[in-house]
Parts: sequence; C-alpha cells; structure tokens
Amino acid sequence: MRIAMIGTGYVGLVSGVCLSDFGHDVVCVDNNSDKIAMLEAGQVPIYEPGLDDLLARNVAAGRLSFTQDMAAAVAGAEAVFIAVGTPTRRGDGHADLTYVYGVARELAAHLDGYTVVVTKSTVPVGTNAEVARIVRETRPEADFDVASNPEFLREGAAIDDFMRPDRVVVGVETERAADVMREIYRPLYLREAPVVVTDLESAEMIKYAANAFLATKITFINEIAALCERVGADVKEVSRGIGLDQRIGNKFLHAGPGYGGSCFPKDTNALARIGQDHSVPMRIVETVIEVNEQVKRRMIDKLLDMLDGSFNGKSVTVLGVTFKPETDDMRDAPSLTIVPALVGGGADVRLVDPQGRREGEPLLPGTTWHADPYAAAEGSNLIVILTEWNEFRALDLTRMAGTMATPRMADLRNIYAPEDVLAAGFEAHTGVGRGAHEPAD
Repeated sequence: MRIAMIGTGYVGLVSGVCLSDFGHDVVCVDNNSDKIAMLEAGQVPIYEPGLDDLLARNVAAGRLSFTQDMAAAVAGAEAVFIAVGTPTRRGDGHADLTYVYGVARELAAHLDGYTVVVTKSTVPVGTNAEVARIVRETRPEADFDVASNPEFLREGAAIDDFMRPDRVVVGVETERAADVMREIYRPLYLREAPVVVTDLESAEMIKYAANAFLATKITFINEIAALCERVGADVKEVSRGIGLDQRIGNKFLHAGPGYGGSCFPKDTNALARIGQDHSVPMRIVETVIEVNEQVKRRMIDKLLDMLDGSFNGKSVTVLGVTFKPETDDMRDAPSLTIVPALVGGGADVRLVDPQGRREGEPLLPGTTWHADPYAAAEGSNLIVILTEWNEFRALDLTRMAGTMATPRMADLRNIYAPEDVLAAGFEAHTGVGRGAHEPAD
C-alpha cells in the first residue's frame, strides 16, 4: 500500500520506518528542512536502538523516502497518518491540537481518490470527529474516512513494540476504513497480534486510559516505597510479592524518582482536564499527578540527608539524566527537577549519560559533563544513580569508592544491593523504599 506519514518526530518516524519494513511504500513528510536533509542522508535525529539500520535498509529497498512536499506525498496515498505533536497546552493542561488540525486542513486539499486519514497522535476524545469535519469543510467532495490508531511504543524498545505489539487498536466509522487498516497491519496477523477494531471515541480513550493506569502503578509503588522506609520494609521485596499476583503483574512496579517522558506527564494532565470538562473528575489521576511531583521533591530531601543537610560546596556525580535508559529523551525527566536543586544549593554537579548530553546540556546549565563515570566520581562526595542505563549496572564499586572524597551512594533506581555497596567501601547508601544503610560497627 502507499502510505503518507505526516510528522517525523518519535512516533511518526518509528511508525513510518516500521510500516515500510512491512512492505508498504511509505513517504514521511515534515516541514523541517534540516530534519528532512538529515533523514535523506541516512542520519536519525533521535536515539532509538536499531532505528538507523532499519531506516537504511528500507531506503535502499526503495520503500521509504522523505520529503517536505505534502501534496506529492498525499496524492495517491491509500492512508495518510497524522503523527504530529500534541504537547500540553500552556495554562490549562489540555492537549494542544493546533498541529493536528493544521495538518488536517493542509492534507485535505491533496486527497486523491478514497483515502483513510489516520490519527496516530495521542488526542482527546472527539478529535477524530473534528478532523473529519475539518477535511469535509476544506474539501467537500473528498472521498475519505477517518481512523484512530493510537501508538503504544516504549522509547528504547519501540521497534520491537511495533513489530510485536500486545495489540493494535483501530477506531473507525465504516467497514471500508476497517478493511484498509486491517490490510496495513496484515503482516502482524502471522504473529497473532490482536487487532482491536472499535469506534473512534473508544480508541481515543483507550490510549489515555492505558497510560494513566501505568502512571498510577508507578506512583502507587513510589508511595508504598515511602512507607517502607518508615516501617523498615524493603520495597523490592514488596514489589516482587505483589507482582507475582497475576491480577496485578510485575511491570511498572519499580520504585524510583518518579515518572517522566513524552507520554505519562502529558497524557495524565490531558485526561484530568477532559474529566473536568465533562464534570467527571478523574480524582485518582489528579492525585497521581500531584504525588509524582512530590516524589521528585522527596528525592531531593534524600540527597540533602546524604550530604548532612547542605549541598553547598559538595561535589555530586549524577549517573543518568534521561527519563529512562535507551533513549535521549529528556522530557519531564526527574533530572530536570533534581539537578537544578543541586546546582541551586551550591553543589558542583557532574553529569554522565550515554545519550543524554545533546538534549540535556542546554536544559541543565551550571553542570559539567563527563563520558567516564569513574573520572566524574573522582573527588566526589556523592554518587546519584538517576537512570538505570546498563553501563551503570556493573560498575567497579570498589574502584569508584576509592577515589571519592566521601564515598556515599544514592541509588534512586535500586539497581545495587545495599550490602554490596557498603562492602565495596562506601560509607553510606540509600535507595528508594529501602532506607539508608551504613556499615555495621
């Protein structure tokens, strides 16, 4: 099939590349000339493992191309995907649909023959109906249907998520549109991936409900972690104990410094606003948003305790600044709250991240960046593990402790056992939901 993908951000680029790997003829469109030039040169503007190789293979096969010319891309396309950003709107927390509606107006003029206009962006309930209205108003004679096809991609594992999804959600109004969407995802039938075909509104709601539920699980275990510290329990054991219950499951039950990224903060805010607008307050979601901010501030208090109540004049090495490993995404990362607090308190802050410097350097001023965690730790008063990159999971702790001014560790991802940290020569250790530990006398 011939497919146009409007937008080459994270969702659009991954989706376009993967659809071309299914065998479809995909043209990715973006109005950013620098980004298109990069992509045409085989350079990927985001970090996502395996994406550069997959892109190069499909470009070489002639199935994938990039352009700024929307008219050429849309003309003759059997499906046009809208995959532009829907950031949180300033002032009210709603999803900003300016780009979605702008693309709908622009593409309407170029529709050629029957086309399914597919919204891939995360959008509130009612958005696809408005997209249909805009297209009809702009081009009354157009032969088209709209479809909602929300994405469920985890950054760092997006290609596998697209190729081997838990499910594909498709919202449509006509069987004709459903047939087109089934054909697009037909390669997944061999892998027995379920395709959930529903109405537009339900598809839109599924995306928000899924992300809000996962954010709730993270926030729940972070609150349990705070209680564990007070009562002497170990949150890792608690997480394992409840996660083995098949009704609960073990995913998203890892205590840490709070959720971040491109989806959970934006989508929980949007769902809360949708509920308020329809006089159905999302009280659980509203509390999740509030508690998640409190979790980040609680981490700052932990670091203060580790440094005897003051950051001033102390050297702190932070390992990891992206919101999760295997991505360069800094959006709403806990580091954007924690690192400025360290700098503002007078600390000398040294940052190490395998992929985060390009995005993080302008966002975290007053810091120094290092490629080597051991060099960064030399003379430091505290190591803070903020992102659980694989590079940080097997550090030579004895070597690291031996070069620090005061060997202390705040493992905010609980990747090390406290007893191992102390045995390596650290004089103090704290995790999340595990309390603080010092060597026995």
